[in-house]
Amino acid sequence: MSPSIRTDREVTTENQRRLNVIDSRLLTSSHSHASREKSHLTESKLTTTHDKMRNPDEETLQFETLRDCLSAAVVERVTKPATKTKRRSKKANPRRPPKSQHDASSVITSVGDDDENTQVDADDMIDFTSYLASETFDSFPADLKSLSHATHTADPSLLQSRFPLPLTGADVADLLPTLSSDVADSLAAYHIVDPAKQGAHEFLAPVLTEYISALVAPPPPPRSTRDSVEGCELCGRDWIGLTYHHLIPRMVHDKVVKRGWHREEELNNVAWLCRLCHSFVHRFAGHEELARQYYTVELLLEQEEVVRIAQYASRVRWKGR
Repeated sequence: MSPSIRTDREVTTENQRRLNVIDSRLLTSSHSHASREKSHLTESKLTTTHDKMRNPDEETLQFETLRDCLSAAVVERVTKPATKTKRRSKKANPRRPPKSQHDASSVITSVGDDDENTQVDADDMIDFTSYLASETFDSFPADLKSLSHATHTADPSLLQSRFPLPLTGADVADLLPTLSSDVADSLAAYHIVDPAKQGAHEFLAPVLTEYISALVAPPPPPRSTRDSVEGCELCGRDWIGLTYHHLIPRMVHDKVVKRGWHREEELNNVAWLCRLCHSFVHRFAGHEELARQYYTVELLLEQEEVVRIAQYASRVRWKGR
């Protein structure tokens, strides 16, 4: 039986309902008066954006890459950190992340201004991240929207002249002069950033650095390694594109061999991860820490933070508008 086709009015109504849910859940822990003011401001802006027609650019690989990088950054901010050294009593199945007492596939834990935990629905975070990605991508210059390995190969000087990595907040401000103030307002209203310590441009700097790095990266290795996995080795999703993650990051290969941490033949061990999980792994630990402590999928999945993001990612199905 074919699914029913919703009218524009019905889609708009559903978007409004989603936004109301996001607002009520993400702002639960705020001081009431300030939160109501922020809520009213952000809700009106989000509603206006969601009522727009979907931009054809948002169907591109570039937009999807930005959305996943941004999603990892947002979830990292709203998820209560767990102690990285804590080990799980049982080994996890790489393609079936274990459930904790509060199933993170439907709920994630955030920390508000008053340090009280707030339960945030994963579906609401998906909608909120989609909004932020749309607003940010709309402000991209044409060469940033169309960036790829092919364009980088055709003009290797592009990174030095236009996108010197890693980007700083000042670089982002120069690249995105038309970035909507709604982005900064929403990041502050939903406690993703503290405006007194960090602005939207500073928050986006590592996100855009990762976005650019992902797009200019060379094609993946031979399909023989890809065919050996059924889906993302952390969240299990098998309906999306996968990227390869060097379990021992290439930037520390020389150091790893010199210090005897791993044998040379182990340096090219990879895990196939979706962009969202891949992004989070590099936020979770630095290159040297990944090489020394988290050099297998099993070791990664012994960490509660990784399990939590994997369970969240397993539910993510980006919705069009």
